[in-house]
Amino acid sequence: MSSRTVTIPLEDGSLTRHSLGEPIHFDRPTAPLTSRRAFAAAHVVANPLAENTPSSGANVDWEATLAFRRHLWSWGLPVAEAMDTAQRGMGLDWPTTRELIVRSLNEASEVGGDIACGANTDQLPPGTAATERIVAAYHEQIDLIESHGGQPVVMASRHLAEVATGPDDYQKAYSEVLGQVSGTAIVHWLGDMFDPALAGYWGSPDLDEASDSFITVITDNAAKVDGVKISLLAKEREIELRRRLPEGVRMYTGDDFDYPTTIKGDGDRHSDAFLGAFDLITPAASAAIQALDNDDVDRFDEILAPTVPLSRHVFSRPTYYYKTGIVFMAYLCGHQDHFRMVNGLESARSIVHLAQQLVLADRAGLLPDPDLAAHRMRLVLELAGITQS
Repeated sequence: MSSRTVTIPLEDGSLTRHSLGEPIHFDRPTAPLTSRRAFAAAHVVANPLAENTPSSGANVDWEATLAFRRHLWSWGLPVAEAMDTAQRGMGLDWPTTRELIVRSLNEASEVGGDIACGANTDQLPPGTAATERIVAAYHEQIDLIESHGGQPVVMASRHLAEVATGPDDYQKAYSEVLGQVSGTAIVHWLGDMFDPALAGYWGSPDLDEASDSFITVITDNAAKVDGVKISLLAKEREIELRRRLPEGVRMYTGDDFDYPTTIKGDGDRHSDAFLGAFDLITPAASAAIQALDNDDVDRFDEILAPTVPLSRHVFSRPTYYYKTGIVFMAYLCGHQDHFRMVNGLESARSIVHLAQQLVLADRAGLLPDPDLAAHRMRLVLELAGITQS
């Protein structure tokens, strides 16, 4: 068996052999990307020798984590920090999040990287909290981000979802939060496929009613809103909301299923990007935006089309476990030397799922060192009892 051949399991329980092909070569940009502001939501690298169990709190390998951010910046992509891709709400506690934000903002300042950081209310204890405490918690995190030169991303709050009784409560809370932002913020709508605790956000389980409430909040606070990030995995709704945004407010696509469509646009408007998928496909994402910078839409389509099956697989249901696929890809590509995660989340996807991810990443030409990727996949498979020979 060649060094690039792996024996992998299929869904029916049978085994097959897959031989990795050659990677696609993409060029790093020689100038800033201009046609789209395309954030990659970045993952954190766990310290593999420290406790990272569901009850231990988060222990991060800071150098490896910051090195990955430098990797993203080297491809011209802004970093979306301390978002759900970094396991916010799924193992990354607030003290570690605070340190992550400060370290990343300092690193961005040193290397000249574009960055925005998530502001939430997760320093509050679980359970019902008064709206005043929720707003104060947002302010605390926004102040931290802005005091270190960062742009805040106002994330959806589980606490607010618990206490709000209707659209008016969201409109009041967001007006108070955005009113105290010194610059402009990005407002993030995270759907319940990413976090079930956010069901009914904006005051209604009906997405038409929720969309109306959301647009009201953005319109009333447009001077403080740089853009909105929609993570509903529904391109039609994103496109419809994009048309309703006030002039000057960006739409940042969060659609990890159909980002080529939303980023390319419809002639009148396009979406910028704010995607966990761009952590997954960084070189291709950068090359695609470079193609748009050169008005080469055909090349944009050609680059991104093979990446979509990979992203749809990684973000398949239960979608909130997509973080496992993000970290697995970083391991296969050599960006970190282990496949361990905060909160033990490396166990969240099956071995069959991970094996199929390898195949799709290979088909997309995104494994820069196929020999390394095959070696690491074989180690994972051997651990699962699948003999390699």
